[in-house]
Amino acid sequence: MRPRVTAAQPQEPRISRRRAPIALTIGVLAVLVIAFFVFTGLYADVLWYDQLGFLEVLTTQWVARSVLFVIGFLAMAVPVWASIQIAYRTRPVYAKFNSQLDRYQEVFEPLRRLAMYGIPVVLGIFAGVSTSSRWDLTLTWLNRTPFGQTDPQFGFDVGFYVFELPFYRSIVGFASAVVLLSLLLVAATNYLYGAIRVSGREVVISKSARVQIAITAGLYLLLQGVSIWFDQYATVTESGSLITGASYTDVHAVIPGRQILAVAAVGVAILFIVTAIVGRWRLPLVGVALLVVSSLLIGSLYPWVVQRFQVDPSPRTLEAEYIQRNIDLTRDAYGVADIEEIPFEAQTTAEPGALRADAETTANIRLMDPLVISPAFQQLEQFRQYYQFPDALDVDRYEIDGKTQDTVVAVRDLKVSGLGDAETWYNSHIVYTHGYGLVAAAGNQRSAGGQPVFVQSGIPSTGQLGEFEPRVYFGETSPDYSIVGAPEGTKPVELDYPAGGENDEQTQTTFEGDGGPKLDNVFTKLVYALKFQSEQIFLSDAVNTSSQILYDRDPIERVRKVAPYLTTDSDAYPSVVDGRVVWIVDAYTLTDQYPYSNKVSMSEAIADSESLPQTLPFDEVNYIRNSVKATVDAYDGSVTLYAWDDDDPILQTWQKVFPSTVKPMSEMSGDLMTHVRYPADLFKMQRAVLGRYHVTDAGAFYSREDAWTTPKEPTEPANTTLLQPPYYLTMQMPGQDAPSYSLYSTFIPEASGDQSRNVLRGYLAVDADAGSTDGERADGYGKLRLLTLPEDDNVPGPGQVQATFNSDPTVSQSLNLLKQGQSDVINGNLLTVPVGGGLLYVQPVFVKSTGNTSYPLLQKVLVAFGDDIAFQDTLDLALDVLFGGDSGADAGDNAVDPGNTGETPTEGEGEGTGDGTTDGSTGGTGETSPEMQQLLRDASGFLKAKQAALADGDWAAYGAADAQLAETIAKMLALTSEGQ
Repeated sequence: MRPRVTAAQPQEPRISRRRAPIALTIGVLAVLVIAFFVFTGLYADVLWYDQLGFLEVLTTQWVARSVLFVIGFLAMAVPVWASIQIAYRTRPVYAKFNSQLDRYQEVFEPLRRLAMYGIPVVLGIFAGVSTSSRWDLTLTWLNRTPFGQTDPQFGFDVGFYVFELPFYRSIVGFASAVVLLSLLLVAATNYLYGAIRVSGREVVISKSARVQIAITAGLYLLLQGVSIWFDQYATVTESGSLITGASYTDVHAVIPGRQILAVAAVGVAILFIVTAIVGRWRLPLVGVALLVVSSLLIGSLYPWVVQRFQVDPSPRTLEAEYIQRNIDLTRDAYGVADIEEIPFEAQTTAEPGALRADAETTANIRLMDPLVISPAFQQLEQFRQYYQFPDALDVDRYEIDGKTQDTVVAVRDLKVSGLGDAETWYNSHIVYTHGYGLVAAAGNQRSAGGQPVFVQSGIPSTGQLGEFEPRVYFGETSPDYSIVGAPEGTKPVELDYPAGGENDEQTQTTFEGDGGPKLDNVFTKLVYALKFQSEQIFLSDAVNTSSQILYDRDPIERVRKVAPYLTTDSDAYPSVVDGRVVWIVDAYTLTDQYPYSNKVSMSEAIADSESLPQTLPFDEVNYIRNSVKATVDAYDGSVTLYAWDDDDPILQTWQKVFPSTVKPMSEMSGDLMTHVRYPADLFKMQRAVLGRYHVTDAGAFYSREDAWTTPKEPTEPANTTLLQPPYYLTMQMPGQDAPSYSLYSTFIPEASGDQSRNVLRGYLAVDADAGSTDGERADGYGKLRLLTLPEDDNVPGPGQVQATFNSDPTVSQSLNLLKQGQSDVINGNLLTVPVGGGLLYVQPVFVKSTGNTSYPLLQKVLVAFGDDIAFQDTLDLALDVLFGGDSGADAGDNAVDPGNTGETPTEGEGEGTGDGTTDGSTGGTGETSPEMQQLLRDASGFLKAKQAALADGDWAAYGAADAQLAETIAKMLALTSEGQ
């Protein structure tokens, strides 16, 4: 038996040797598959950027990241590897080991070679990845541009803090990490091989270990000294309890303290170098202890003493100089230094003819709320279930019949989920490829029934905006990808638009632009089949040599990809420009390193009832410029960047990094200039700053004697935290010669709880009209004007006006009757317009009948001036009632049949009663008909019966009363419709 056993034993190594090539082959194949997937993703990026004409942006990032990865890898791996090698090669030859170290060595020795190379490699990879992520910081440092303005503390150019200091501090931080890791690994290696021995309370260190550890520790402390020295400069960009920037305590205690500690750290580093030579550890160890104590005394305790016993007793005096620095540089950084402040004694009495001087502003007051009327667009202009409109529409303006018309606009975009059972791959990606048309409604008009008055609508698109390419292949809700294009002469397969008619025919088209990478060979088909995980791209016969694949179609996303250094506005809006539908996107350059400028959370500042809080890659900022205007063609997706603020040093720096990617403003057409506007997000940032920084006196700023805040959204519940958004309107501010397209917001006193007073203190507006000349910005564009109201002038704020509207007996009775039936009453945006020497509030009121229609109709308009209000069918009539029978101006809806008499009140007839209604009316025009009066009385009785039944718990009676009320309200609506 023994010989057989002996003969079988050698077969095991042979089996292992056979398995080894199989395992190696599997491993190699796995690596090749992963590499291929990575390659296809990178190659798809190359195709996308190359087609768009921005390949330079991608390759520059790749080169920068690759170079920095190599630098970071070598800068970490080489010193760590060298430190371990030196420690190992200089180990004692005849070291005495205890039993525990013997066991450690037995375990470690077989892995020694792997560890000595593997640890540096792993640390190097992590360091390389971290370093490559700072490519933008490195490139801006290499291409930095001076700001031409110095900080008041150290006298350095602002560019030093924006471009240089962050780079230098990151270098020092990286070097400190390398040295510290090297020190730890040197100590571990020397301990493991006996160069460092611990015997009771005695530590014995060999000469070679002493030299290496002492020099490494000296380098680390030297780097800490450099870091602390740089930290003194960072005080001008750090946020304190009072201001951003160096305060009195910082200047007189923190900065000198950091200078002393930096010198002390260098001194202790020298002591470690001396120890490497003489071999005595006492001096450097004492130096380290003294350095720690000094950091506590000089770095923490002394500044606390100065603050507590010198500054706190007299802060207004001692901090005045530094507060003034903060005020001046904050206003510079946010572009509000040149704001024109206009004292405004607002009139509060509505006198007849008061609006005569503001006739053009009055005629342009927007009644169509873009947040309310989207359902009307959907019902009236959607046409098919595979089209859609956004929930929040945009505003724009066009020249129609020689006059500028404010409009509410949206594109009819594609919604493939609306196909239902027909949502196959072929339909979703080959047939249904694009939306169709831009729809625009006059902002200041309505039809007799309360519907929007469209100036551009329908399929095919018709209207007053001229001829333009209506197809929208690139929109905010376009499919993730579409495959378009076909050889010449082949039958089109893309749905263009439904033709309508009895046969419900459809019109087909073929994309003829250059909108995406071409799928003209097997390899690119395979690349995109893997990218989108769809074998159909590779197998379908609909994909041919003329096919293009369109993806990354959201206009904001496209701008972000081609300009990664820009922060885009939260809203892109469509416009018809030079015969094309284009998306206009505002983009900003930002930094949080502007000295003495107050830091603001951008996500919080731009959040309001129109734009909810969002996560931003760069949130805390203290400098912002609208440096670039971008356009994205809705047909072919081409992106064009224009330098809007070519004086911005940050933009100039990035133009050196990516030359030829941004065009000069001179190449913008006049038609495009008429549609660009002052961006809302920039304006929100500026109003957030001006709430406090409209005060330019340091003493008043410290006391917060006149701090303001943006009002809460008045149409939301009382406990809302949402702010009222700014609104675009064509209006004339005091100081302007003529009305212009503007963006405005209001301010009320900053307070909380029961102390809050909703009265106006400021009215901020900016000229948003860029003009209409090719490549030339209008002189007035971007001019900020701030109307400041006197402290003793209690002009009601938006919240107070809304409360007055809601509590007015006649108004509330009429609205509550509608709310109790099969209708919803929706309060539109509450606008504030500076006309008539005061501030006029205008709010459209929409009625949405859940029984008959599913979209809101504009039925009434609420207006207020001072303490007087009016509630009428049209704005024109409401203004006449409010201003004693004749406002002196015609509103934009004055030509609309009011629905009753069709006549405006004559003098002495229909005058305001102070509660906002005409004598003997329910808020309509003229006298209410007897039949309507009876219906109102019936509805009031049924409403009371409902309430009584509810109190008694009699649900049968409650249901009967509710049905009678609904029937009565239906009769009222029918009667109103007959009158219209």
